Amino acid sequence: MTSPFMLNTAVPATVPHDRTALLAMLEARSVAIVGASDRPGSFGARMVAEVGRSASRPVVYPVNPRYHEVGGLACFPSLADLPGPADLVLLGVPDAALDEQLSRTASAGCRSAVIFGNVADPALRQRLTVTARSAGLELCGAGCMGFANVSYGLRAMGYLEPDPLPAGPVALVSHSGSLFSALLRCRRAFGFTVAVSSGQELVTTAPSYLSYALEQPETRVIALALEAIRDPDALRVQLALAAQRDLPVVLLTVGQSLSGRVMVAAHSGALAGSDAAWEALTRAYGLHRVGDVAELADTLELFSLITRSGTRRGRGAGIATVHDSGFERAHLADHAERAGVRFAQIGDQTRARLAGLLDPGLEPVNPLDVWGTGRDTRQLFGGALAALAADEAVDAVVLAVDLVPELDGDDSYRQAVLDAALLTTKPLVVISNLSSAIDQDAAARLRCHGIPVLEGTRSGLLALRHLLDPPAEPLPRLPGHPARRRRAIAVSGNTVDTPPARLDLP
Repeated sequence: MTSPFMLNTAVPATVPHDRTALLAMLEARSVAIVGASDRPGSFGARMVAEVGRSASRPVVYPVNPRYHEVGGLACFPSLADLPGPADLVLLGVPDAALDEQLSRTASAGCRSAVIFGNVADPALRQRLTVTARSAGLELCGAGCMGFANVSYGLRAMGYLEPDPLPAGPVALVSHSGSLFSALLRCRRAFGFTVAVSSGQELVTTAPSYLSYALEQPETRVIALALEAIRDPDALRVQLALAAQRDLPVVLLTVGQSLSGRVMVAAHSGALAGSDAAWEALTRAYGLHRVGDVAELADTLELFSLITRSGTRRGRGAGIATVHDSGFERAHLADHAERAGVRFAQIGDQTRARLAGLLDPGLEPVNPLDVWGTGRDTRQLFGGALAALAADEAVDAVVLAVDLVPELDGDDSYRQAVLDAALLTTKPLVVISNLSSAIDQDAAARLRCHGIPVLEGTRSGLLALRHLLDPPAEPLPRLPGHPARRRRAIAVSGNTVDTPPARLDLP
């Protein structure tokens, strides 16, 4: 059976890609910007501004025959006029100029390039691929937003993004430039080691970026937003390495529907992977496959904060939830059943402890509605959360409320969660039912203390399932010493695409 993870072209590589070219791209010490401009708001001006914000302070070479100076920097007529080869070239030029400019990039001895343009013409894609491979160039794109190596301090993007960029444990590879940008700007409790908008992946594919990310000690979560896989063998290797390091890999795919597959082909020229193949990959490597962007964001926040705090992950026995609404308790229970999230069977000692806290008429059960007279809110909610967390059957505790701005200034919910957090090492999470009503200041303060605030009933419960449920099948392990094996793979030339091949899962 031929793998559904297909690449658009199969071009033999005349010069093998080595590790140094990938490092030259992602840790560039010199960057040439073709199409640099002083015109405010232009793409060329944005490229110059973004690279100029790089904390690593690379040498910047604006390239444009129309200018003698751009942004206070000497501007060169062409790449041939640079004082030396640039590690990285940003090609902010129309498609009609890409053949010439990529050839000049190769002739100048530069090591890598980013192509932002869509390159809709398949013949042009083929020519660019041949040029880059023949010269041993790593190539981000085409049809991409560039990348940000946050840990290293390099910004290689054509659109203005937050400064500073959110730093954290997530390594992101996204075929979608829009999603890439949205995640950089979403103000959630996760940040990035490296974030790549890889686009059409004419040369450098997702596994190459993963190979780099997995070598960074700060990387503790992997996020993949993929249309198709152009190098299935290399991807299997990197996913096995992630499993070996016990790093969660969160996967969002598109193209499950017929119309979605047609749109993938129109967008990038790739054949979308079949849903069955994605599911096989998910099972074989213990991936956390999410269904939409909301679930992706909640899952990334949960993994980022839980892994950072060192809070232990559960055994899959079940969660306990605390509510201030009988209706919303039932609403969450409905969604939990559909999502396959179990409620823990709490013990008699826990029930007795809860009964001592609750107003008359409220039952000490899980899920728990604690709202009666509204008295002593902080003590009531904090005590209930702590009692449930102390139960051996409970894997994680959730305060499931509408975390709305309190017009009287009451801060009891936040304080109750922080009180309970001091008494447990189990995951303690807030799920807010309506994302648009969340008090962002309260959420930010909770997140600063390592408490995830998940922004939806359904997406929050699914994120908890990802955190707590063990993988369906044993995770694969590579033979030999992990570090030695990673180094061997890193120099094996896995950025070279291969013809469509079988996806032989272990």
